[in-house]
Amino acid sequence: MEDPQGGRALRRFTWEEIGQRSGRGPAPQERWLVIERKVYDISQFCRRHPGGSRVISHYAGQDATDPFIAFHLDKALVRKYMSPLLIGELAPDQPSFEPSKNKKLVEDFRELRATVEKMGLLNPNRTFFILYLCHILVLDVAAWLTIWYFGASTVPFLFSAVLLGTVQAQAGWLQHDFGHLSVFSKSRWNHWVHKFVIGHLKGAPASWWNHLHFQHHAKPNCFRKDPDVNMHPLFFALGKTLSVELGVQKKKFMPYNHQHKYFFIIGPPALVPLYFQWYIFYFVIQRKQWVDLAWMLTFYIRFFLTYLPLLGVKGILGLHLLVRFIESNWFVWITQMNHIPMHIDYDKNVDWFSTQLQATCNVHQSLFNDWFSGHLNFQIEHHLFPTMPRHNYWKVAPLVKSLCAKHGIEYQCKPLLTAFADIVHSLKDSGELWLDAYLHK
Repeated sequence: MEDPQGGRALRRFTWEEIGQRSGRGPAPQERWLVIERKVYDISQFCRRHPGGSRVISHYAGQDATDPFIAFHLDKALVRKYMSPLLIGELAPDQPSFEPSKNKKLVEDFRELRATVEKMGLLNPNRTFFILYLCHILVLDVAAWLTIWYFGASTVPFLFSAVLLGTVQAQAGWLQHDFGHLSVFSKSRWNHWVHKFVIGHLKGAPASWWNHLHFQHHAKPNCFRKDPDVNMHPLFFALGKTLSVELGVQKKKFMPYNHQHKYFFIIGPPALVPLYFQWYIFYFVIQRKQWVDLAWMLTFYIRFFLTYLPLLGVKGILGLHLLVRFIESNWFVWITQMNHIPMHIDYDKNVDWFSTQLQATCNVHQSLFNDWFSGHLNFQIEHHLFPTMPRHNYWKVAPLVKSLCAKHGIEYQCKPLLTAFADIVHSLKDSGELWLDAYLHK
């Protein structure tokens, strides 16, 4: 067999050989992955990968067909850049994905993906996103007008802070849409507007979000691959397996049996104002992301120029801190309700559908829940089809439920307040598991 483009003879590989090229084991410097039965050597390319070196490296030694399809819009263009990385293909006697994976489930999900494309569910309604942006801008202007007209007394100050906190939360959901390439058919158009929304409207860098969030989607709730669970073990003991392991190893960085209590102190109130707020500047400077830094500065310049004459230095600093406090609580409760109560473990290299379903759950649909969570109440559908415009999640949900029922996979959907409570309950449960293992095993 020859490479149809370059005339090179393609080598044949087994899954055992590919599995050894994961960046670990006998060949620590080699990283191979498989896409549509073709074998690619990403050992050097991973450093130049536009989505970041880590997200592609997380699939080294594995079949990456489904995440490749899920994350990329112009697949034909991407395949051209992949051509120099092609080193072979799977041997004829080898299955198209690892033998350990559920063959029928993989095939059924790929059939579902084809159905979704035929139904046009990956096509955005741009009017939806224009109106969404307009409602954010209206709230932003209303916050300023509140203080300008009513003055800086307590009630208008607090009301303005709530409006600005809402702006930050809703702009966070909107930048999420552009970051996932869900609005425009061209990737670069999404990237350009993404920088404006996250940079100018929120004061954060697009490169930082891309670096973290794509890893999360590639391997959700997989320890050492999903940055969203990196709070284990320094601050929290997460998941049943990891918590017991931590206890058996007699490791205690925090009193984890009380983590469901101190979560209310170092979790929702503190993440944005005490961590993200300074870390994002370190990130862009350390990585020399000067364009992102420029966009971030436009947010702070605009904020200070518009509010400094009305509030003075102390007032504007207080307002900024309060807005970040509101945003932080909103962000943490929404983003963690779908994941912390779910299965958290090391990467077991299961199929794409199972990977997403075991790490995510949904929250009941309502107009308020959709708006309040930026449609992340449909977290399952979002994880299965990350480039799907959010206004189509409800349309694909019945098809996903049907596939779950066919294969005996639980499709979790719960009320909003129950989802919030489950965060605390899961932290309490894993803390107790850690304590039992720490004392008795």
